[in-house]
Amino acid sequence: MTINNKFSSKGWTAARLGSLNGNTYVITGATSGTGFEATRLFLSRGAKVLMLNRNAEKSAAVIERLKQEFGQDADVSFIKMDLAVLDSVRQAAAEVLEKVSRIDALICNGAIAQVPRLELTVDGFESQLGVNYFGDFLLCGLLFERIEQSGGHIVVVSSLAYKRGLRRIQFEDLNFEKNYSAWNAYSQSKLALMMFAYELQRRVQTFGKNAQVFVCHPGASRTNLQNSFGMRDRVVWAILKWVVAQPAEKGAWSQVMCATEEGLKQEALYGPTKRGEMVGPVGENNLDPVALDREAAARLWKISEEKTGFRWSL
Repeated sequence: MTINNKFSSKGWTAARLGSLNGNTYVITGATSGTGFEATRLFLSRGAKVLMLNRNAEKSAAVIERLKQEFGQDADVSFIKMDLAVLDSVRQAAAEVLEKVSRIDALICNGAIAQVPRLELTVDGFESQLGVNYFGDFLLCGLLFERIEQSGGHIVVVSSLAYKRGLRRIQFEDLNFEKNYSAWNAYSQSKLALMMFAYELQRRVQTFGKNAQVFVCHPGASRTNLQNSFGMRDRVVWAILKWVVAQPAEKGAWSQVMCATEEGLKQEALYGPTKRGEMVGPVGENNLDPVALDREAAARLWKISEEKTGFRWSL
């Protein structure tokens, strides 16, 4: 099924962006790839960007690079945060609330993929589920009130992998301790993130909150996400990315669109629309019903509150 692109045959492009003066964007995983390119786009339109990154040295180098490009007055800074460590997320969120008075969008971009062997975070989560889902669940909750006060957006960056793998949340063994598969664990983490986002959409609407939640993916983009791959997958991707992938800048367009555009459809997925939705014009994608399983989403929400120790007021 083909979905008509509301932005015409060219899809959404950065040319639609007007001035973003006075706007503040908080983004995770912005030292490279699509997170870095999204940051560049925000700064190019005069916005303030607060990056939440794990590596302080890389963050400092990126800030210097951005100031060289956009001038020393470019309003870009970072707070150290490791999505794999819930205490780090809590500390970073507290610093964000101290540092910015408004959040026009929180972009949950940081992720890891295809971790070859089972690894557990310090909080006891399978690493991909911990970084790609539980860290975001907690961060969104801790910053939600500020986002809502600003009439802002929450943008979760998922992956087409959500509809592959097991195509369900493995509640009986969330950590894949019995039969670990790098691909199945990654797919589960991205499906969990989407289920959370759509459940949050529903709760925002039910309680009449002044916030919007959107889900997007970058398609096949040339980024550093493969750094967490096993060696074999890393070598294969190093070759394929120059054949099937698009530049990271275009991979960032879907998240920038979701952060800035008004009137987007809810319970939708946005990203490239050509070649199996891997590259091409950015618009609405086909959404597999597996992501809209309300019973599974409600169960996941309850478990997530218990495991993160954070209870939403929604």
